[in-house]
Amino acid sequence: MAFKTDIEIAREAKKKPIMEIGAKLGIPSEHLLPYGHDKAKVSQEFIKSLAGKPDGKLILVTAINPTPAGEGKTTTTVGLGDGLNRIGKKAVVCIREASLGPNFGMKGGAAGGGMAQVVPMEEMNLHFTGDFHAITSAHNLLSAMIDNHIYWGNELQIDERRIVWRRVMDMNDRALRDIVVNLGGVANGFPRQTGFDITVASEVMAILCLSNDLDDLQKRLGDIVVAYTREKKAIYARDIKADGAMTVLLKDAMQPNIVQTLENNPAFVHGGPFANIAHGCNSVIATKTALKLGEYVVTEAGFGADLGAEKFFDIKCRKAGLKPSAAVIVATVRAMKMNGGVAKADLGTENVEAVQKGCPNLGRHIANVKSFGVPVVVAINHFYSDTDAEVAAVKAYVAEQGAEAILCKHWANGSAGIEELANKVVSLAESGAANFAPLYPDEMPLFQKLQTIAKRIYHADDVIADKSIRDQLKTWEAAGYGHLPICVAKTQYSFTTDPTVRGAPTGHTVPVREVRLSAGAGFIVAICGEIMTMPGLPKVPSAEVIRLNDQGNVEGLF
Repeated sequence: MAFKTDIEIAREAKKKPIMEIGAKLGIPSEHLLPYGHDKAKVSQEFIKSLAGKPDGKLILVTAINPTPAGEGKTTTTVGLGDGLNRIGKKAVVCIREASLGPNFGMKGGAAGGGMAQVVPMEEMNLHFTGDFHAITSAHNLLSAMIDNHIYWGNELQIDERRIVWRRVMDMNDRALRDIVVNLGGVANGFPRQTGFDITVASEVMAILCLSNDLDDLQKRLGDIVVAYTREKKAIYARDIKADGAMTVLLKDAMQPNIVQTLENNPAFVHGGPFANIAHGCNSVIATKTALKLGEYVVTEAGFGADLGAEKFFDIKCRKAGLKPSAAVIVATVRAMKMNGGVAKADLGTENVEAVQKGCPNLGRHIANVKSFGVPVVVAINHFYSDTDAEVAAVKAYVAEQGAEAILCKHWANGSAGIEELANKVVSLAESGAANFAPLYPDEMPLFQKLQTIAKRIYHADDVIADKSIRDQLKTWEAAGYGHLPICVAKTQYSFTTDPTVRGAPTGHTVPVREVRLSAGAGFIVAICGEIMTMPGLPKVPSAEVIRLNDQGNVEGLF
């Protein structure tokens, strides 16, 4: 059976002018700052005018641990937004922007798929409205100003061995993980070791996504700890006098982007931290704006619920005062089979036993999300190879966990294929069953917070950390940062730190390699196992097949 590719479907979309999409939400045209005909930014002035309006209901879409079989979390997020509009609800989709790194690496795109996409697909997956470039520039301006300050006399007496601010770029490039800068003699400064992270791991990205407005943005940028003196006194970005210029570079990037789904429903696409190395949620300003404009806001959190949902609840909701009404966990029959030990090449063959064997991964995510006091429904993202018996096995397993699984065919049929899930989400959200609470209180010691996440979400026995890491956490507590939440950087493929361990393992430990203070964003990053904050390209990157065809159209994004 021949199917059109996502990019072919997107190119055939009957898009409406972005002013019409904004008008659906009551945004006057003068408050939409257009980037062409099909995308725009919403003005800060208009966003401020919404302050007194009531909020709609917030729905989180999360997933099982990702497998090579694919789960379709963004596709389901977009489809559910369309489905809610189809049944008469005023719904808005809120998703993250795509990073160039994975688009040219393994992923190939991040705008949904099939008949549940956000358009314009090519622009969203490439430079879009330039937000990531602005974040990269602001981050690296601070880097340049730190080295420049030292070059011109080092008035702040920065210890060059204790500069903690690295550089970033929005590309997967393992060669830049560890580098030496300032080589070449006196004219070029003092040589030192540093490195690059990918832009989505930048604290500036996290700050932009957690800030409420431009004033909050500048304060948070000023709070960034960039280095320490020999006496271990913290040096902040405001000490370098970089916060004002960084805010100027970010003033447009701070405004949420509005685009549309294939069914011409509104979607905010703003911010893009990864969940395996950052906090994995779209911007607070986009989510809060959408909540003022819609009855329902459907948003996603990156990768599996052990990363994205946990950070959504414990970082984003805690910081922004958000209270989700329901959560959708996306799973596929194919992924259940892979968790049950079936090779990717054999996924097309019916294997109910493997489905049942793989379901405990889904079961753990259901229990974890419920532990936050949020009602759960499972979306089975349908593939053509799924059999009735396999789907029935997933539904039966989920029923045993005290939840319901609903087969969704939005990839093939758009909103018509996800009506049942939309109705279920409405009934959950309107039932008042949600009683949201984060996993741990602000006042819990930092290492104990880390242990709580490891034991309650990953079901690990304990956290392994050198004395130097434990001492560093205590030092930050003494400096007034003990109230901050923890942002765990670890593999997305497993509850453990070993990406090859599928299912719902127990009896493992979580080794912490490094901790980083993100004082401006307002969390502590704990880097676990072998996870890298600058990814590399795979052996055969997507970039090898991305090109312009004879008609001048982009091919290879998917």
